[in-house]
Amino acid sequence: MSEEGFENDESDYQTLPRARVNQRQRGLGWFLFGGWKVLCGSCCDCLAHICRRKKELKARTVWLGCPEKCEEKFPKNTIKNQKYNIVTFVPGVLYQQFKFFLNLYFLVVACSQFVPSLKIGYLYTYWAPLVNALQLLFCFITIKNVSSRNEKLYTEHNQNVPLFFSSFFFAGACFIRTDQLDGETDWKLKVAVGCTQRLPADLFSISAYVYAQRPQLDIHSFEGNFTREDADPQIHESLSIENTLWASTVVASGTVIGVVIYTGKETRSVLNTSYAKNKVGLLDLELNRLTKALFLAQVVLSVVMVALQGFVGPWFRNLFRFVVLFSYIIPISLRVNLDMGKSAYGWMIMKDENIPGTVVRTSTIPEELGRLVYLLTDKTGTLTQNEMIFKRLHLGTVSYGTDTMDEIQSHIVQSYAQPALNSPKVRKSVSSRIHEAVKAIALCHNVTPVYESHTSVNGETETAEADQDFSDDNRTYQASSPDEVALVRWTESVGLTLVNRDLTSLQLKTPSGQILSFYILQIFPFTSESKRMGIIVREESTGDITFYMKGADVAMASIVQYNDWLEEECGNMAREGLRTLVVAKKSLSEEQYQDFENRYNQAKLSIHDRTLKVAAVVESLEREMELLCLTGVEDQLQADVRPTLELLRNAGIKIWMLTGDKLETATCIAKSSHLVSRNQDIHVFRPVSNRGEAHLELNAFRRKHDCALVISGDSLEVCLRYYEHEFVELACQCPAVVCCRCSPTQKAQIVRLLQQHTANRTCAIGDGGNDVSMIQAADCGIGIEGKEGKQASLAADFSITQFKHIGRLLMVHGRNSYKRSAALGQFVMHRGMIISTMQAVFSSIFFFASVPLYQGFLMVGYATIYTMFPVFSLVLDQDVKPEMALLYPELYKDLTKGRSLSFKTFLIWVLISVYQGGILMYGALVLFESEFVHVVAISFTALILTELLMVALTIRTWHWLMVVAEFFSFGCYLASLAFLNEYFDLSFITTWPFLWKVSAITLVSCLPLYIIKYLKRKFSPPSYSKLSS
Repeated sequence: MSEEGFENDESDYQTLPRARVNQRQRGLGWFLFGGWKVLCGSCCDCLAHICRRKKELKARTVWLGCPEKCEEKFPKNTIKNQKYNIVTFVPGVLYQQFKFFLNLYFLVVACSQFVPSLKIGYLYTYWAPLVNALQLLFCFITIKNVSSRNEKLYTEHNQNVPLFFSSFFFAGACFIRTDQLDGETDWKLKVAVGCTQRLPADLFSISAYVYAQRPQLDIHSFEGNFTREDADPQIHESLSIENTLWASTVVASGTVIGVVIYTGKETRSVLNTSYAKNKVGLLDLELNRLTKALFLAQVVLSVVMVALQGFVGPWFRNLFRFVVLFSYIIPISLRVNLDMGKSAYGWMIMKDENIPGTVVRTSTIPEELGRLVYLLTDKTGTLTQNEMIFKRLHLGTVSYGTDTMDEIQSHIVQSYAQPALNSPKVRKSVSSRIHEAVKAIALCHNVTPVYESHTSVNGETETAEADQDFSDDNRTYQASSPDEVALVRWTESVGLTLVNRDLTSLQLKTPSGQILSFYILQIFPFTSESKRMGIIVREESTGDITFYMKGADVAMASIVQYNDWLEEECGNMAREGLRTLVVAKKSLSEEQYQDFENRYNQAKLSIHDRTLKVAAVVESLEREMELLCLTGVEDQLQADVRPTLELLRNAGIKIWMLTGDKLETATCIAKSSHLVSRNQDIHVFRPVSNRGEAHLELNAFRRKHDCALVISGDSLEVCLRYYEHEFVELACQCPAVVCCRCSPTQKAQIVRLLQQHTANRTCAIGDGGNDVSMIQAADCGIGIEGKEGKQASLAADFSITQFKHIGRLLMVHGRNSYKRSAALGQFVMHRGMIISTMQAVFSSIFFFASVPLYQGFLMVGYATIYTMFPVFSLVLDQDVKPEMALLYPELYKDLTKGRSLSFKTFLIWVLISVYQGGILMYGALVLFESEFVHVVAISFTALILTELLMVALTIRTWHWLMVVAEFFSFGCYLASLAFLNEYFDLSFITTWPFLWKVSAITLVSCLPLYIIKYLKRKFSPPSYSKLSS
């Protein structure tokens, strides 16, 4: 079907209504309800852009010991990772806080008290809470706002440097750790420039220079040339990533002398640094909407008051005075209490002994753990252990598994016990084919054996590498890939051991103890683009030159000679959950290699398109290679992955697995981990490349019901290009989704799609550097500190050590954080609404006068020492025990509906506040005697008692600290009565009439609510109370 025909055949597809973006008129309403924030943000961004004008990054020539020859000035070698400086700190923090409606509201109200005609009460009653909140905020940000510096030239063990030319380890090489740069924990081998390896320590004694490309973001590539002028003829050598050490990497072993090429802001680590978005929790957004509703109610109430006055006199001034008078309807303590509560939740999470090692790296979104609908997880290292075990060797006609490895070992022993017969006319025996396969696996890699150093009697460290005894007891293998280490360990287990390696050679030990030496002529590292790696070696004893290569089946299928089994066996191994590698070889003559080396060296010296030219030369060798074997390595599942995924699924959380692995392996892991149940249908989305194919495949998928979806990254990209809404709608209906061959960018894109199209909260979990973008894009990011390093853990909002901990993190701590914050937020608003109701009643009775009911310390004490501790003790409350929450994960579904904090619950609290505020004020006015001061004493004391009793009514599970907080606050109030003679008549408050009047009013305001709560729990109990009983 043509695309034109397809355009007219689209009516059969059920398309979703697309969102329409209307152009809003920018008037006064737009400015008041958010337009001011847009304008301020635009102005700040413009000023920041002007202040941070970046100069153009250029290539440079760095002379050794001759800085006067450098024509251009480069940045100072200082790296500052602080968010603010001395100039931007105060305005930056203030803008970030006052861009929220709640904080801006209180700033405007506090500033209005400097106008004499609008002043109500004392200034400190408005400014003290605001200043205290800002002081706490500034102190917290100051602690986090630290800087670091990085200046190195001579580097030793556990230090770092951007580029080096000479070292004293492994004849011009050293090992580095890059876990803080790319998240990989394995050591990486770095080599010095060849012509500088035997120079004295003083590099300035030679006349040479380095030409380096302009600073770039890519940390996995580098192009440059090294030229030595004092040699005859001049020496020119190409520089690559193997000759460089970036900032933020650590020299793991050896000593380095180098030349700094990039400094300060031009280093790779700084160029790749980006600030993650400031995540705002859904509960904070809901509370922000409620405060806007309260503000609207406050304005309406003020207008009613002025209208009842008849709009006489300066009514507009009176209107503003009423707005200020009712400002406590939106309490400033709301933000302070919530922030303190979030910090308390984080502390509780980190102190939970059932999830040891958990770290909370943000104090703004713990409630998000209780609102999640989608969980997007990585596979390798997250669901699996990233601990590779060799499981299968396939030679085409015969396959060996874990139970037949002893046969391979016997073949290896036999092949090295007798001389090999090299006869091209005779078909190779199984023994010789096994020998060649194992030998290729033992040679084709980037693994280096490292021998642990041991300390002598005098305390000096002796390196075992120099001993040359190649002891098996303290040998460990280091490589950038755990797959390679697994392969080398397997060859050791069958008798062929890698015992030594340097820049130019490696040695293997046979079962009989004989050492086989090979010269390393060339190495072609693995890249994500090529999906393969190769090595050219020359055997010392025979002089034979052999080119070995291994890689993914998709990359090797077109390189090896024709065969009829590779594709089928790769699919079989993938269905077993094994990671496959194809191993091949090609014998080279001396003339063939010399021709290749000349072309290869010439391509490496190119400044322009070096990568393409080098790849073209290497590809000239990758033709008609002899297929040796197919290997299968298993990545074992993490502990308790299956019950954890089942727990999350029962909780109503939809799980999507995003991985860069092949489709078959991803599907197998999804089944073995029970992400997809055994009896559940799986729809494998066929590869599509255009709009027509995507349309047909989506129609086929739409007819399926209750089946998991497996789709590749390429097909996903096509679907999102033409049918974004339709695809997301269909995928969201699936019980599970597996996206394979996903790039890090695609992972983050999928997260954003779910956020945009579903409006549900998303969580991303991963353990590698390639998961960082997904973690930062999600509403809640969780990093696992695993074998791939700490980059994901450091970039996440929450860090855990095992995947199984996510169950308790969500079911227990997510539930508690959300429930507690919802109760705390609504109670703090109730505390403000009740006193505003009393103020409204008071003003309406006394001829609508804009006079405050309570002044000075009474207002400050009401929001702090008198009620603060009991109200904040709500962060200790829990409706369900942790064991019950884990036993019945279905309870989590209610949290995602947001019923604990909604307009319905908010209106209930409004009605409670209006009822209690009216009872307290009218009761005090009816029962007071001759003096007005008695009204204040009766109503305020009854108000404090009512708030303490309401806290007790709200609590579902008592904690001993709650009891202490209740009695402590009441004791503070009683003790302060002796000093409040300015507001109270001390002779009256010690009389019996005062006590019975306060008790009567308090009883009327609280008893009906207690009765209603009892009846509701008896006749309409919540689901969790049914389970508890």
